[in-house]
Amino acid sequence: MVSRQIQLLIQRSSSAAHLLQLHSLVLKTGLDHNPNFVSHYIYAACSISVEFSKLVFDHIPIKPPLFAWNSIIRAFTNSSNPLESLNFFFQLHRIGLKPDNFTYPFVLKACGRCSIVGVGGPVHSLILKVGFDSDRYIRNTLLRMYAACGAIRLARRVFDEMTVRDVVSWSSMIAGYVACNCPLDAFKVFQDMKLANENPNSVTLVSLLSACTRLLNFRAGESIHCYIVVNCIGIDVALGTALLEMYSKCGHVEKAFQVFNSMSEKNLQSWTIMISGLPDHGHGKDAISLFTRMEQTGLVPDSMSFSAILSACSHLGLVHKGRQFFNQMVRTYGIQPTLEHYGCLVDLLGRAGLIEEAYEIIKNMPMEPNSVILRSFLCACRNHGVAITLDDKLRKLLISEPNLGANYVLAASVSSLSGCWNDAADLRVAMKQNGLVKVPGCSWVEVGGGGSTAATINEPLV
Repeated sequence: MVSRQIQLLIQRSSSAAHLLQLHSLVLKTGLDHNPNFVSHYIYAACSISVEFSKLVFDHIPIKPPLFAWNSIIRAFTNSSNPLESLNFFFQLHRIGLKPDNFTYPFVLKACGRCSIVGVGGPVHSLILKVGFDSDRYIRNTLLRMYAACGAIRLARRVFDEMTVRDVVSWSSMIAGYVACNCPLDAFKVFQDMKLANENPNSVTLVSLLSACTRLLNFRAGESIHCYIVVNCIGIDVALGTALLEMYSKCGHVEKAFQVFNSMSEKNLQSWTIMISGLPDHGHGKDAISLFTRMEQTGLVPDSMSFSAILSACSHLGLVHKGRQFFNQMVRTYGIQPTLEHYGCLVDLLGRAGLIEEAYEIIKNMPMEPNSVILRSFLCACRNHGVAITLDDKLRKLLISEPNLGANYVLAASVSSLSGCWNDAADLRVAMKQNGLVKVPGCSWVEVGGGGSTAATINEPLV
């Protein structure tokens, strides 16, 4: 009776402090020696505080039951430290306790999250050895683990060996191909899925929309949207976000905005994708207004959100506004600027002709500038006809990308502006000696659905 009452109290707990108080009661009543109670206690504690549950687990006076091991492994798999779940799995083996068909999926998921195929492979061998390879849930998790580790061929081998596939199996294989940047293969799997008479769910459609986004195939994405509407599939946050991203990246920002406004629930990713899509299509002011609306809803912007709004300021040439957002990011929200943020700021200042201020940003960055930032700055110098000496920091562009002829041409142009004719000549000679040429700029457009990519998946998808 007492154990039941304490179990109910634990289930109703909402903080580690409350659990700590209940733990003293557990010790007083000696329930920490009861295997059944310990299992439920660890399970409940894991949903509140994974660190507290680990502390309790490590000090249990009895040998923890397998259920308790599975609970702690699962908790760390879903935590910010999934590697810890592998440590518990190794401990489980060392004490001679045999994992069951619930243990392995958690371990495989941890391997996928950590991208440790070197551990996932041996775990796969162990699964074959103990005879759990016919378990569909384990096989689906195996597939996702290999795909998450970038081992898409191994994922496909697991998929091909499955005698029975469900919608999760098909969706996992499609998502794996998309994650490994093989969108055409994802569509091929989907065609096979249709032939197998397996209906896609919202997870499948999210992956297919991501494939359309990567291929910039508007027709395929629109056909998926039609399928969603005709079949009355509810547009949740994930599906709505995938739809508006597809429309935005494919150049149909008005349709993206329609989807955005129709979404009953939006998360930070939805807002950020919409904000980043607007300035790319000439709606920079709308992006700034939308950012303000997002803050008014109570959502806290993250690093990606500020990258999007700083990019919008750069498109519009709003130097003062860009500085404001950069300072707000650091001072109000305590977000540490990344290379992308500094790149947006340098691009903003460079476009406005504030070359000296842009160079001060580059010199005072806490990290080394990448080639994108350096190239953006040198382009600004050339476009505004500002003479600047190529110091060691700027010459790193040639070191980081030694086989890109455009960098040598750009550096030579800036050197010429500064009157450093010998440096400009040396750069052109080095370019010639290395057999480098400046590749002409080009654009890839689809005319009447006649492109090779479009032809491959031109038929209706769903």
